[in-house]
Amino acid sequence: MSKLPNIGTSIFTLMSKMASEYNAINLSQGFPNFPVDERLTDIVAKLAKENVHQYLPMAGYPPLLSKIAALVKKSYGRIIQPESEILVTAGATEGIFATIQALVKTNDEVIILDPSYDCYEVPVLLSNANPVRVSLNDDYTPNWTKIEKACSAKTKMIIINNPHNPTGKILGESDFDALEKLLHNYPEIIVLSDEVYEYITFEKKHISAHTREKLLNRTVMVSSFGKTFHVTGWKVGYLVAPEYLMKEIKKVHQFLVFSVNSISQVAISDYLDLVSVQEIGSLYQKKRDYFRELLQTSRFELMPCEGTYFQVASYASISNENDVDFCKTLISKYGVAAIPISTFYADGKDLHLIRFCFAKDNATLEQAAKKLCAI
Repeated sequence: MSKLPNIGTSIFTLMSKMASEYNAINLSQGFPNFPVDERLTDIVAKLAKENVHQYLPMAGYPPLLSKIAALVKKSYGRIIQPESEILVTAGATEGIFATIQALVKTNDEVIILDPSYDCYEVPVLLSNANPVRVSLNDDYTPNWTKIEKACSAKTKMIIINNPHNPTGKILGESDFDALEKLLHNYPEIIVLSDEVYEYITFEKKHISAHTREKLLNRTVMVSSFGKTFHVTGWKVGYLVAPEYLMKEIKKVHQFLVFSVNSISQVAISDYLDLVSVQEIGSLYQKKRDYFRELLQTSRFELMPCEGTYFQVASYASISNENDVDFCKTLISKYGVAAIPISTFYADGKDLHLIRFCFAKDNATLEQAAKKLCAI
């Protein structure tokens, strides 16, 4: 008997498979297709011949832990203890999985805000707990009245994703004020703050949970070097949490992967001496602006994009198809792959919106835009 009877092939796998079958331009899955910084690949080439190929400490390479602490202090002004409050994980997904498995028990409830990334619900189900899916407003702002009504004495965790995938929305000051009020009313709730796109933000300033004093002792922060340095295949992320929570998360982590691959950790540690994370937002803002400019003459209506490397677009003036079927048509007939937003909702809510990934080289964006503008 399946432990996950309602979980099938992910929409990302499905759309990428179709893109391959139809030789379509793949703007569905969220990974860059342009070269990695040569400074980083040069570091890897040098390290390949050095003694960095055996197990590292379970929590992470000590110099990397110290540099993460320095990065958090520089970015957000928060002082954290490298040895007790940081954990290097096998990508953000493993960090999320380990956190939920460690902190959520049978019959607990976890608030998930829809549209939501698909890796949140599964570890809740595997914990014999209950995901409580609460939809954002249609403009993708949180409805805090509705969220608080969904909370109960059984609520153990609320998951926030900021900047938000798939919508590119960023939480504002009033959202954090409302969250802090909710936590005051429910003192047992832990926040899991997925901020893997924290350095990919544009005109609107990203507010991190790291900067909110009232959240620090009740929040597990999730970050991703894969997203930040566009090395998604390395699967290296990290968690920051108060020691009393981190102790429990480490217990699960050590039996999932024990320690994250060594050469990637050492390479990132060395690379952090050379790179400024502030460069990342500028890189993607240029790509966002270029992609939006290329689609100006199309029939798609582009939604605001405040962060991430995703552009949500309405196709309401093009087709009445549901968004899953429209994405299939987009691949088979027009040669471009995207992701339907309804698949991020528990109830399949369909607003005729799809998500494009613009983390691609300019030639790919130009080719895709030419096809999309011809529709």
